[in-house]
Amino acid sequence: MTKHDVKNMQGVHHGALMYAQEYKDGLMDRREFLSRATALGVTTATAYALIGSEPAKAAAHAQQGGTLRYQMEVRAPKDPRTFDWTQLATVTAGWLEYLVEYNSDGSFNPMLLESWEANDDASVYTLKVRPGVTWNNGDPFTAEHVAFNFTRWADGTAEGNSMAARVASLVDPETNQAAEGAIEVVDDLTVRLNLLNPDITIIPGISDYPAAVIHPDQDPNNTIGQQLGTGPYLCTQHEVGVRATLERNTDHDWWGYAAGKGAYLDRIEFIDYGTDPSAFVAAYAADEIDLNWESVGEYVELFDGLGLVRSEIPSGFTIVIRPNQLATDADGKVIFEDKRVRQAIAMAVDNEVCLELGMAGYGIPADNCHVGPMHPEHAPEVTRIPYDPERAFELLQEAGMADYEFELISIDDDWRRNTTDAVAAQLRDAGFNIKRTILPGSTFWNDWTKYAFSSTNWNHRPLGVQVLGLAYRTGVAWNEFGWSNPEFDALLNEANAIADADARREVMAKIQAIVIEEGVTIQPYWRSAIRHHKPGFVGLERHVADLPQLYKMGIAAS
Repeated sequence: MTKHDVKNMQGVHHGALMYAQEYKDGLMDRREFLSRATALGVTTATAYALIGSEPAKAAAHAQQGGTLRYQMEVRAPKDPRTFDWTQLATVTAGWLEYLVEYNSDGSFNPMLLESWEANDDASVYTLKVRPGVTWNNGDPFTAEHVAFNFTRWADGTAEGNSMAARVASLVDPETNQAAEGAIEVVDDLTVRLNLLNPDITIIPGISDYPAAVIHPDQDPNNTIGQQLGTGPYLCTQHEVGVRATLERNTDHDWWGYAAGKGAYLDRIEFIDYGTDPSAFVAAYAADEIDLNWESVGEYVELFDGLGLVRSEIPSGFTIVIRPNQLATDADGKVIFEDKRVRQAIAMAVDNEVCLELGMAGYGIPADNCHVGPMHPEHAPEVTRIPYDPERAFELLQEAGMADYEFELISIDDDWRRNTTDAVAAQLRDAGFNIKRTILPGSTFWNDWTKYAFSSTNWNHRPLGVQVLGLAYRTGVAWNEFGWSNPEFDALLNEANAIADADARREVMAKIQAIVIEEGVTIQPYWRSAIRHHKPGFVGLERHVADLPQLYKMGIAAS
């Protein structure tokens, strides 16, 4: 396809045409182009055609039937809009599906939606519901159900509802609910979103794992007991910390069969071996599992040595070691109120050391701002406060905190524990008084947003503005940093309204600089997403964002 063809192609969003030209001019990579074009409603096939390419060939064919044994933590169920770990969604994905799917190549594909369109400035989205979809109770899936879910997602008063941050452009700031007229049911199969301000993150937001679509009659806090859904499986066993089992729902005519989507397996067993990777090695050796959730650090080569298939993809997976700016100690002191203390923490840590000790080098260093080269709007010229442990201790002394004992908390697993150990050791070397606390997962996850000084992992998101809105905006459910900065919030709103990534990058440079200068977090590296599986399977490749796509998994046809 020539430049002339692209400029004159009819019926394609003008933004996608512009992106195609920028791709051809070498101004963006393929994943970035696919994310930006398909988020505006361009089909994946059309997006590839715009750049004179085609999707990668499908994996080997799968046979119908069989069982997959999947090592994964089995967590306590809760309202899907409050999901805070993808393991939760990976179980419910058997019957709770999504409007839109994000793929590892960067594209967004319709699932329960058939298609969508955005207007020129991304302030109005028209969503077309996939016809012929039914719930497993026999009800037809309609636009009213889509509107119901958007209304739930927009409820900023619901505790733990991170979806409110993803659909913030629908939310009336006065009521913290969906604004009047923002969610419009046009007909049985059409919903129109009339945003309060332009927002390029809507489609990426509703493809994320807490955006599972539920029936209006579903008790959201009883998803295991009730299981009203549109998907091909049902959960027949669920014991937290032990096991969950999905089995094909033979009483439900899943829409995906006719669409050629797959759902090959009859049974998927999720088996919880805790968080110690050595247990996963033993499980493979005992022929108890076929697939592990992820492979990290030195265990990557150990799994390789077992003759397993390695699946690896560069990603935006990361860890943050953050001071909570609202946290107080037993004496009522706000521990990290002074910016000099936060800056000192960042300056005392060499991020490359964290990458080597935490992930055995599988990844790239980061700049403590949670935006990186995998994000289209990343401003590479804005980098971290320089590593300078001597100056770090001087700042600590100036703030009067040189003798203070800081407690640094992490989960007891491999890479997160090891990375946090590396941070603690470097802080001690710089003169900090550090107490190190390691908690089991069953304890750690209960209060992960509330610890004064701790580490947590974060998933890949397609857009930098997306992850910043989820984690750093004032008052959102996942703001574990206790940070509130009106200038940052205003700049983030400005960036969300800019469709052109080059123009958005100018704003992002200011945003990155604020996050870094305020010492909001140590975000030391971007890690490669890796996992292993036994030979003889298809569709088990590691997803760039760990999103649940169970219907793609199967046993290779003989």
